[in-house]
Amino acid sequence: MTNRLSVAAIQLTSTKDWRSNVKEVKRLVTSAVLDGGARLVVLPENVFLFDGKSMRRLAESEYQATIFAEVKALAILHSVYIVIGSHPSLLRFDGSVVPNERVRQSCWVVGPDGAVLERYDKIHLFDVAVDDKAASYKESDVIEAGELSLKVLDIDGFKVGLSICYDLRFPELYRQLVSLGAEILLVPSAFTYVTGKAHWRTLLSARAIENQCYVLGVGQCGWHNSTRQTYGNSALYSPFGECLADLQGEPGFFVFEVEKQRLNGCRKKMPCLVHRRFR
Repeated sequence: MTNRLSVAAIQLTSTKDWRSNVKEVKRLVTSAVLDGGARLVVLPENVFLFDGKSMRRLAESEYQATIFAEVKALAILHSVYIVIGSHPSLLRFDGSVVPNERVRQSCWVVGPDGAVLERYDKIHLFDVAVDDKAASYKESDVIEAGELSLKVLDIDGFKVGLSICYDLRFPELYRQLVSLGAEILLVPSAFTYVTGKAHWRTLLSARAIENQCYVLGVGQCGWHNSTRQTYGNSALYSPFGECLADLQGEPGFFVFEVEKQRLNGCRKKMPCLVHRRFR
């Protein structure tokens, strides 16, 4: 158990070419580790494939195993934890195949020994109208929502809670993660530019303040095709709601060392979690 943990946010502009996405991830993760000393590296949603119509085909292909082998080798090489923000999964937790040509949108945690430590399947699906070139989004056409499961795991003495993108708008999920001991909340995302500009930072800060946790939002950025633009602006917020590190709208990374002392101090001075009346 340690009192400090160096966390890295990897921001990029993923495309439908999984090979080029893997190559860029390897480059940025290596830099975050060698230049920044990262121990926990978080990748965004849709990191290896930004193309909803191709999710099922990739999940069924032999390339699925290749991608995971690359990530596992990278984690072993640098002795780091790697969070695959999301990647399409063909199978449910019980081993059954997702029907109707859809997939699960899964967040995977790979340990320093290359073992898969945890998996969380996205619960809330982005079926909305947005004032941008795409006009509307309906994730449920290609994604099956996951079970109402809560995933918190231990990483070097810190309790880390998992979520994906649109989940950020549902505070009850994060309160439940905190009830299970979460101290760092991860939000790998692909927020649209319009919704991101309006709400991304506000939501990240709110989840941090109300739960007195570190909140790390890791986003996609830029134009992925002629109609899809994401907001970027990956950011880490303190348990008091302060922005500790961030990026803007370009690919890159940051590394920041979170501390137990800051988190415990915040919770001690203002014991909101103890004062709760509804549980």
